[in-house]
Parts: sequence; structure tokens; C-alpha cells
Amino acid sequence: MTPIPTRDQIRQWITDNPNLTAKRDIAKAFGIRGDGRIELKRLLREMADEGGLEKRGRVYRDTDTLPPVSVVRMLGPDGAGDQFAEPMEWQGEGPAPRLLFVPRPGDPALAIGDRVLARLVAVDGEAHSHEARLIRRIGANPLKVLGIFRKGAEGGRILPIDKGADKEWVVGRDATGGARDGELVEAEQTGPKRMGLPQARIVCRLGDPAAPRAVSLIAIHQHGIPDHFPDAVVAEADTALPAPMTGRADLSALALVTIDPIDARDHDDAVFAEADSDPANPGGHIVWVAIADVAHYVRPGTALDREARKRGNSTYFPDRVVPMLPDRLSGDLCSLHEGVLRPVIAVKMRLDAQGHKLSHHFLRGMMRSAASLHYAEVQEAADGTPNPRCAALMDAVIAPLYAAYAAAAQARALREPLDLDLPERKIVLTEDGRVASVAFRDRLDAHRLIEEFMILANVAAAEELVRLRQPLLFRVHEEPSPEKLDALREVAEASGFVLARGQVLRTGHLNRLLAQAEGTEFGELMNITTLRSMTQAYYHPQNFGHFGLALRSYAHFTSPIRRYSDLIVHRALIAGHRWGDDGLSAGDAEALEETARMISDAERRSMAAERDTTDRYLAAYLSDQVGATFQGRISGVQRFGLFVKLDGTGADGLVPIREVGREFFHFDAAQQTLMGADTGTVIGVGQRVTVRLAEAVPVTGGLLLELLEIEGRGLAAGKPARGGRYQPRKPGRAAAKEAKLARKVVRRRK
Repeated sequence: MTPIPTRDQIRQWITDNPNLTAKRDIAKAFGIRGDGRIELKRLLREMADEGGLEKRGRVYRDTDTLPPVSVVRMLGPDGAGDQFAEPMEWQGEGPAPRLLFVPRPGDPALAIGDRVLARLVAVDGEAHSHEARLIRRIGANPLKVLGIFRKGAEGGRILPIDKGADKEWVVGRDATGGARDGELVEAEQTGPKRMGLPQARIVCRLGDPAAPRAVSLIAIHQHGIPDHFPDAVVAEADTALPAPMTGRADLSALALVTIDPIDARDHDDAVFAEADSDPANPGGHIVWVAIADVAHYVRPGTALDREARKRGNSTYFPDRVVPMLPDRLSGDLCSLHEGVLRPVIAVKMRLDAQGHKLSHHFLRGMMRSAASLHYAEVQEAADGTPNPRCAALMDAVIAPLYAAYAAAAQARALREPLDLDLPERKIVLTEDGRVASVAFRDRLDAHRLIEEFMILANVAAAEELVRLRQPLLFRVHEEPSPEKLDALREVAEASGFVLARGQVLRTGHLNRLLAQAEGTEFGELMNITTLRSMTQAYYHPQNFGHFGLALRSYAHFTSPIRRYSDLIVHRALIAGHRWGDDGLSAGDAEALEETARMISDAERRSMAAERDTTDRYLAAYLSDQVGATFQGRISGVQRFGLFVKLDGTGADGLVPIREVGREFFHFDAAQQTLMGADTGTVIGVGQRVTVRLAEAVPVTGGLLLELLEIEGRGLAAGKPARGGRYQPRKPGRAAAKEAKLARKVVRRRK
């Protein structure tokens, strides 16, 4: 067994490596494994109890040293005008170290006694032991804004680009950061409001907001998506070498192919199928799914690993990708390019004639892609019009894939996963980044084939790791809450459909509701409302099932190039099968719950950024059509107005309540309706409308609409206010009228 380090060795390691002081970091540094970790834990606890170390969460630090980031209290300047600070939490022997505060241009003025979070850098040969640089003032974590800078005589102002932000920010003459008029900038609040407006200083200049490709840049910056790889991360990726064949199964004889969108930037999954020759499985199929072996290149605890965990996933925009991994890996060494040997983790699955999985077998291997295909050409080949390269693959590759998919589709139909019909928008850009067209992507059997095989592989990975008793991250999707289910039921009943009560909800019940609405004017409404009733999927080390897919165990295994969750699952498989020393580490296992939270948050961050970018591109696309009329459907009702989804583009716009009619409208949150106080007109989700585009703002992505018709009828005028001016209602009359309306609603519900 590796000897346990001495107290002095541990203190020296912590001093030299202030960012690697968790128990697992110390154990790794000294090569301690197995039972030695228990002894190390005991020693660290003793040192903490004796006062030689301080424990904060999972990390330790020497009480006679300062951490790289700490809270300090500002002291007065010395005779030379230099400002000093003292650490707030010094627990070492002797007086607290003396810290020189080094301000940067634009830092706020600090007074004696101010507490700040500072980055500390040790220095030698000076009267002070450290230099302190401001991160932020404690208790004054500044608000930040992204907006357009407008230069003025006294500095300027910032016009926020966030939808709903209606106040400008004031920038002093000495806080502009050199920004030019009209530039896109990021700023933070620096002081109290003046004349009702917050004061700010510009901290980052982002260039011309009108540039076509600034749209995704705005979303990246606004949502805090890391889009620059640190030098250490790039260096690790650049020095990586192709994986050797040693210890791997040779899969190069299998005609594995990748099938992706035509504009795919990476290829991390390949498939192959053939008829099962085992007479015990008549009509059965063998399906292979091979996934890029990212774990070989991204080892636990490395700079690459830390950056990938922080990013959580790749983020996709119409004009660019913010990848989880540097291009040397995502676009080269890990990508399953045609005709090139690439390392993979593969699963071989046996399906019966009805598509049920009978068994699976995982292995670590090396493959050579027979072809890099795209969905449309594969579908054309299956439909009888193959191009030359698909024609050569028809009998050996494409036909067996579709035969296996036909069987798997039978098993899927019996399982009854949620079957929503929600077309995906596709924004096509010109070479200079402007929107050329907006359409909906075709949904082909080729898409469904790959999707079903990926689901099968993900299920197999979850089941295998449960069998091996390995920790992992499950993909969890819980059933709708009772409140959301009641809201869905009310919309369904108002549309003339039935969602039964008093039973354990299954996806089949929702599918039957969607089938009732299919082909009717309420089909789109019911799909949207059902989607909104769903909970959001997330990652967790405990298995709570996947409601939407109607699966008991589900994990993400098939996209480790673009999802950190899949990399964790790969490492768990490596550890469980003892394929190498690059499997799930003890640190990975200890931090699974925190990792799950981080990557679930990162996924939501990416989704919000992608949605905002789409909104801005659509607003830019429609900006030259202001004044034109459009058909659409009401997709949401709020007290302040109506949300309308436009036909053709799927863009969402707002009809402010002031544009709805000349009468007062009562808002019913439960029914998602507005009812006219004078005419009794009821406006609700799903109704067809005609609107006029009043305003399109590309910078914010906002669309303002005027309502012209509902269900082919013009708006009722209502009773105009006396004298043509607003007349407030008398409280007594208003209360009586609302009570009368409530009684009407109750009777109608009965």
C-alpha cells in the first residue's frame, strides 16, 4: 500500500496547489487508493481538529497560508498613497499578512472598512506578502445589463436589449470604457439611481449590434455561455494523439455508418444492423450502436474535463456552435469520419421479431466508418431512389437498418411513449449571416430510425450500469404535477375532448387525447398545451424514471462529444468493465449530485440562449414586413395581452391588452381566457386570429401585433368611455359585476 504522506507534505502540497485541496485531489497527488483513503481521511480530520488545517466544504487549506480568493477588509492608505487590506479570516499564528490592494482602471473607489472579495497573489521580497485584486465588493454584487451605448455630453446611456427592460442606464464620462456610440456593450451598476435611472460602468465592448452574426453573440454573452477555451484546455487537446488499438476489439469489418443532418459538424454515433442468424430468434435482428470514445481523451481531473463539466453541453445556433470540447477533439479525433479508424464504446443488441430487446453486450473497440450519410439521402434510398453511394449500401446496410427499425417501431407502439407533433423550425442563413428563409424541418423515417436506435442504446447503458452497480447519471423525466394536469384537462374539455380523471396517468392517456385532436382545428393547441403541462427533464444520480419515453431506466450514452452526462456514463462503463484507468474516478462519483445540478442548469441555459437567438433572427426576418397582415393562433393568454404564434414562421408575437378591444377584459388564469365586460366576448388559447405586424425589434427579438379578427370575425366595439376619455369604474359597481360574472362561470362549469 502507498505510504500516507506526512503532515508537512500535506501542508506543502496545499500551499503549492491551492486549487487542488479536496481529499480526492490529495489522494490522487500521493497515489493513495483503496483502504489508504480511509487513513488519509482520518489524518486530515486530525489536522483540522488540531488547527493545522481549515476545512471548507470538501477542501482543506493551511491555516498559515491564504487561499487564492478571500474576503478582505480595506485599510487606509500609507504615506505613499498605496491602499492596503487585511484578511477577514486569518487563523494562523502571528499577525495577519499585509495585503497591497492593486486597483484596475474602472474599479470603484473603496473606503476604509469596506469588505471585498479579492483574488490574492503571493509576492516575495516586499514589505507586503500578497497583492489583492478586486473581484467584487461584498454586499454590492452589481446588476449587469447588455445593451446599446448611446454617447452623450456627460458620458452616455445604455439602452437594454432584454425584452421587457424599459429603463435606460446612465454612464458617467469616466465609465464609458472607450465605447463608441451605437456599440453593443455589457455594463454593471455602480451606484444609486439618478433621476430614476441606474448608474453604470461599461465592462465589455462587443461591437456592432446590427452585424448579422451578432445575434448569437448577444445570446452567448447575455446567458453567460463560456465561448473561449483557456490556453491549458487547448494545449491538452492539441497534444492529444490518436487512440491505439491495444486492448480494443476490432470492429473495422462491420459496415457501421453515420447518419446525421447534412450540415452536421461532428459525428459521434454510428449504426449497423443485420438479421439474427440464431434459429432461437426467428425474424430477429442484431443492432450495433457505436459511440465515439471521448473518455479516452478527456480524463477525470484534467483541464479538458473541468472545462467540459463547466460547459455541460454544446450550444447550437443557426450560424455557429459553442462546443463542449475544442475542435481538435470534437471535429477530429473523436468524430467518426468516413474511412478513418476511431475509438468507440459500442453496444450489440439482439431484438426479437417484434422489436423487443432480448440482450445487449458492451465493448470498447476501434471502428472505421463505411460512409458518412445524411438523413435525406438515406430516406430517398429507402423510398426507392438511391444516389450512387447509397445504392452500393442498400442491401448490406440501409435495408437491414430499416428492417430492424420496423421491428423496433412495433415495440415502441406497445410501450406508448408520448407522441407529440411539434415541427422543428429551421432558419436558413445567407453567407453574410442574414436570414434567407424560415421553414419547418421535414420529419423522416430516417430521423425516427436513428432516434429509436439511440433510445435503445441509452436504455441498454442504464440497465448495464444498474447491473454492474456502478454510479451513473440518469436522465429523469417526472410525470406532470396535479396542477398542470388539471389545467390541461380544462383546456381539453373546453375544446370538446376528454382526458379521464381518477386514474394513474400514463403516456397512453395523453396520446389518446392528442389522437382526438388530430386533424381538427385544435390539434396544434392540444400539442402545445400538452407540452406545457410536462415537467422539465433533468439529470440525477437516482433513478426516478422517464415519463415521456415510458421507460423505467434511461441514461444518456450516445452523445459524449456534446453532452457531459454521456461522458460520465462512458466512464462508468469503463470502470464497471475494467477497460482502463480512465473510468469514473472516486471524485466523479462523490460529486455526481453536484455535477447533475450543474449540467441540468447548463442545459436550460443553452435552451434559453437558442430560443432567444431564434426570436431575434425571426424578428430580423420580419422587420421589413411591418404593416403586413398574418394568420396565426393564440398560444397564450395573460392579463397584459395575448401571445400569437404566426403561421409559416412559427414566430411568437404579443398583442398588448390595449390593442384587444375598447372594453375592459376579465382575465381567468385557470381557463386561460379574457372575457369582455361589455360584450361577453371570450378570447382563449387556440383561437384562429388575423393580426397586423406593428413592430419588429431584432435586437430584443420582440414582435408587437395588432389584433384584427378572431375566428374570422372583427372585434366587437364594446361601450366607449364617456367623452372619449378613460373613466374609472365605481368600486361598488365593479365588484357587483365581477361577482355576477363569477356566478355565470360557475354555472357554466357545472
